[in-house]
Amino acid sequence: MKRAVAEYVAVCDTCQRVKAEHQRPAGLLQPLKIPEWKWEEISMNFIVGLPRTQKGYNSIWVVVDRLTKVAHFIPVNTTYSGARLAELYISRIVCLHGVPKRIISDRGSQFTSRFWEQLHDSLDSKLRFSTAYHPQTDGQTERTNQILEDMLRATKPVGSLPYAEFSYNNRYQASLKKSPFEALYGRRCRTPLFWNQTGEKQVFEPDLIRDAEQQIKMVSENLRVAQSRQKSYEDVRRRDLAFKVDDFVYLKVSPMRGIRRFNMKGKLAPRYIGPFKIAERKGEVAYKLEFPSNPSGIHNVFHVSQLKKCLRVPEEQAPLEGLDVQEDLTYTEYPVKILETSERVTRNRRVKMCRVQWKHHTEDEATWEREEELRATYPGLFASHL
Repeated sequence: MKRAVAEYVAVCDTCQRVKAEHQRPAGLLQPLKIPEWKWEEISMNFIVGLPRTQKGYNSIWVVVDRLTKVAHFIPVNTTYSGARLAELYISRIVCLHGVPKRIISDRGSQFTSRFWEQLHDSLDSKLRFSTAYHPQTDGQTERTNQILEDMLRATKPVGSLPYAEFSYNNRYQASLKKSPFEALYGRRCRTPLFWNQTGEKQVFEPDLIRDAEQQIKMVSENLRVAQSRQKSYEDVRRRDLAFKVDDFVYLKVSPMRGIRRFNMKGKLAPRYIGPFKIAERKGEVAYKLEFPSNPSGIHNVFHVSQLKKCLRVPEEQAPLEGLDVQEDLTYTEYPVKILETSERVTRNRRVKMCRVQWKHHTEDEATWEREEELRATYPGLFASHL
């Protein structure tokens, strides 16, 4: 009897969609290939939500060379058009370092626009996008963003960006065993603090070329050693997981809404939707899924950590469970019916409460919410309740 119950629960569709996984994250670390030369391959991202400056900037465009780790921090506005961003890209990156062969970024609208694709197609640069809802693909830029944000918190953001860029590029990096500036130019940067420690000397042309090649070989070897070390200790905390083409899997999602249930947003929401069939394997740790219909323009290639194997495919399946899933794999919950009302008496006042049934949930999963919060967020709910 116990065995039969365990088998039934294991293949139960509802249990597979709502139960949390208590396992190590899936997918072993897959380091990106090290570029052969400086500024041959770059990564980029935006830091948004910053205070607006007097010049109208409210975000920072971060561009990083994947070999030397040299970064440029470009102040921009989130309303900039593709043409304006292209102008900045040419003047701040291409004019200084040439045209890169490959560009790694997330799937932000700026990087997936038709204009941006046509620009780099004409420049013969290949665009490489991260898998959906998996920023770790471009971990280098994400880490640079964290460092820059820490710098800006410690200083006045207005006017400090050039100094932050200078400080970052002259900061020792363990993976390079030198600063990004030294990796790029082959010598340490001259600063007021270290005028006599830059090792200046006259270098003739043959020696200069030989020295540059030797520096790049050294940087590449240091990066290979660092990648191997990072993979070894990161894989200890991960597990290898693989699926086959035509397997069915569930896709991890996150609920988003304004009202809190039990002081936790989306407390009773399903953790997974699906199941969906695997159409193709992309690399070592990414898979392309077959959606019944394309939901909100979501890219259908996902990292293995976002997937869970379906042990038994239901005979009937509603497209995406009726959820309006957004590009960041979130969906909005909202109340559909007030089941009953009540009052809670506190020391100072009476609080009106409503027992609410939520979209995609049964009456048994209804929760008690403050009436004033519901009226402020969902005024139409009470019109239907009258």
